[in-house]
This record gives sequence, C-alpha cells and structure tokens, in this order.
Amino acid sequence: MKDTKIIRNKELSIWEALVPVLVLIALLAYNVMVYGDDALSGSNQFILLLGGAVAAVVGFRNGVSYRQMIEEVSNNFKSTTEAIIILLLVGALAGTWLMSGVIPTLIYGGIKLLNPTIFLPVTVIVCSVISLATGSSWTTSATVGIALIGIGQALGIPSGMVAGAVLSGAYFGDKMSPLSDTTNLAPAMAGGELFSHIRYMTLTTVPTYTITLLVFIVLGLTQDATGVADTHVILEAIESTFYISGWLMLVPLAVILLIIRKTRPIIALLIGALLGGVFAVIFQPDVVARLGGAETLTFQSAYQGVMNAMTVDTAVETNDPTLNDLFSSGGMAGMLGTVWLIMCAMVFGGVMEAIGALARISSTLLSMAHSLFGLFASTVTSCITLNVTASDQYLAIVVPGKMFAKAYEKRGLAPENLSRTLEDSGTVTSVLVPWNTCGAYQSKVLGVSVTDYFVYAVFNYLSPLMTLFFAAMQIRIKRLVTPEETETA
Repeated sequence: MKDTKIIRNKELSIWEALVPVLVLIALLAYNVMVYGDDALSGSNQFILLLGGAVAAVVGFRNGVSYRQMIEEVSNNFKSTTEAIIILLLVGALAGTWLMSGVIPTLIYGGIKLLNPTIFLPVTVIVCSVISLATGSSWTTSATVGIALIGIGQALGIPSGMVAGAVLSGAYFGDKMSPLSDTTNLAPAMAGGELFSHIRYMTLTTVPTYTITLLVFIVLGLTQDATGVADTHVILEAIESTFYISGWLMLVPLAVILLIIRKTRPIIALLIGALLGGVFAVIFQPDVVARLGGAETLTFQSAYQGVMNAMTVDTAVETNDPTLNDLFSSGGMAGMLGTVWLIMCAMVFGGVMEAIGALARISSTLLSMAHSLFGLFASTVTSCITLNVTASDQYLAIVVPGKMFAKAYEKRGLAPENLSRTLEDSGTVTSVLVPWNTCGAYQSKVLGVSVTDYFVYAVFNYLSPLMTLFFAAMQIRIKRLVTPEETETA
C-alpha cells in the first residue's frame, strides 16, 4: 500500500472533483432516510456504484480512459483481498465458537463477574489490552468483542453503547501497538521512525483515552445495577443448553497468542475456526448433532454440524427467548452482504483515484494551509474526506501522507507531527463511515449499525479533535529546527 502512486489530473478542477462526492452524500442521505437500517442490505451498495458512475462521467470529460478507471478499480479490489478473506473467516469462526460453547462460556462468565455499573469501562480496558497485544482492532472485535456485546445485552445495556466501548478500546490498541499495520504505515508515509511515532502519539492519545474512560464510567453509573439479580434465569438457560467449561477458553487464547507471535490474521482465524469445530464435537456433541440434522452424533452429523456453523445461518435455541437471537450466527454466508458493500465502495474509490479527484481534493486542502494550525486542519480534513470517499483507511493514510510530507518539512516540523495526525484522523475515523471497509466490517461483526454506535465511539471521534486542539494551542509541537530558524527561513 505504501508504494501506491498518487494519480494527478491537471485538467480536473476542484469543483469537478467534488461533484461525485456531493452526489454520493446526497444520494446516501436520501437512501438512509428511506430505508433506515435496511439501507446496507443492498440499496447503499447500488448508490456507491452510481457515485462511481458520476465520477466516471467527470473522468471522461477530462480525458481519463475507461481502461485507466477499470485498472484502478482492479487495484482497489486487490488491496481488499485479505480483508474479504478475513471477513469470511470471521463468519466461520463466529459460527464454530457459538456452537462449541466458547461464546456462551464468555457470556456466562461475564454475567457472573460483571455488573452494569462497571461493565462499560471494563470493556474499554479489556479491548485495549487485547488490541495492544494483537495489533488488530478487527481481531479484537471478532474475539472478545462479540462476547462483550452478548454480555452487555444480557445485562440490559444498549448494544450501541457496548459497541462504542469495544471500538474505543480496540482502536486505542490498534493505533498504539507496534504490531499494527497502520501504526507502521503512518511513519513510513511521513518519513519517521516507528517507536518515535508511538511515543509522540501518547501526547494526544493519553488524554483522549482518559476522557473516553471517564465518559464510559459516567455512562456505567447510569445503568441499572439491579439488573444483575435478574440474570439467574439467563445463566440457567445457558447451562441447560451448553456445557460451560474453562477449557473452552483455550480456543480464543490460542488465536490471541498466534496473533501476538505475528501469525498472519488469515491463518490465525482459520485455526481458530477449526479449533472451534473440534472443541464443539468434544464439548457440545448434542448441539453439533442438532445442527447437523440428527438426534445423535455420528461422523456425518458432526461434519454437517460443523460445516453448517461455518458457512450458513445457524441458531441454537434455549428455553429463554431473550437468548435465541444472541445464540445465532450467519456463518460465512452472513458476511456476503458486507463483502458486497466493500466491493462497491472500492469501485467508487477506484474511479475517484483514477480520475485524479482524490489528489485534487488533497492538494486543494494543502493550498489552504496558510498557518501551522491550517496545515494540521487540512491534514485531518483530508484523512476524513478520504475515509468517506475512498472507503479505505489505508488510502486515508497513504494519500495525505504523500501529499503533505513536504509541506510539514518546509514548515520545519518533524515527521512525527504528520504521522500522528494521520493516525489520529485516518485510522480511528474509518470505523465511523458505514461504507468504509472498517465501518462495514465492525458493524457486521458486532451486529450493531454504525448509526447506533457512532455517538458512543468516543475515542474515535475525539482523537482528531484532540490533535487539532494540540495544534491550535501549539502544545509540544516537535520541530526539525527551532522556531526562530523556521521564521528566518
């Protein structure tokens, strides 16, 4: 991704570059108003294709060929190959972890140990630790995130609130971990060094994280702690359906250890899904048999049960109706809608890149940066704009990183200023855009729409505001030379 070439088109004006963006925003706004939460079922995907068609018309008018656009769309598809495979494997993993009792055991333990008052801040902290260790917000959501959503539902806490806590913690770790791909990509784009970048990020990240924790502590105090006393019925329903055992925790621990040891996420998730299937046959033979369409466990029913859990819609019914929706999974098939969304978003982003619109928008923002604060603000705006238009957090780091690197250097600013701003505004805001790969993934995995968790993803929308505050107040701005030398120059 860091070798991506930025396509410039001198024939393209800023207004022409903005036409597809404005049309897309208007169409999506109307579509969401009409369809509500069902907009992601297909209509939003077609709107993204319409946005790409508008961008293509602008491109034709400015001498960009059809072949150039298709090639760039193809390159975008290639860049999302791993993400799509991960999505499918997460679907398989969620299915086998449900069937094996891993998720029910996590929910069972969480209900017994936690109460609504402390649950939200604990969720932020747990997801922060897991994401720091793995370097992946996606892995965090696919493992502990799913379980925490279930625990929150059982405790009567709104799912959007829990998802916001999960994502706040997950993206804190993703942003600060040396194992994270975006944490390595940002300094590479800015011309800085990894650990210097991480140390410099603590200046804005620590206060943002502190405020986030305080917000969730306050939100936790608003929850009804008496709800814990009513959970005994839920606990009995889980015990009567699944065999609950601490040994089942070996499965998520194995996946986390694999990620920590820098195993590729695809391999780690595949192993996790297969382990879930093996543990299901050992610990939940009756559940596996029922999902395999048989009364007793045989080799064939075991095979069918595990394959069904991995690939198609499955549900494990309990004697408590409130748990039936929770103990269901769409498998790999359930992820196809999100894959469809990502592909359509890549069409729009690819055409926008091919016609030079992304470069034109970024260069225009750069030309408006007449002050130090203006430079930081232009970078933040560029990152967020690219998350909305290119629908990919990597492009939201790569394009502004390449476009703004020289400008920071000319102002006498150390590369850490740019790399930190790229992370504060590019990495963490990607999950706030429903058609961005990150927003689409997280909403699907957690089962919570972006509109439901948006207001609670405190860390994610507070991070760019914090970096702008530091720039406005000129707090600890790292320079290549002294301010006096910069002014003289």
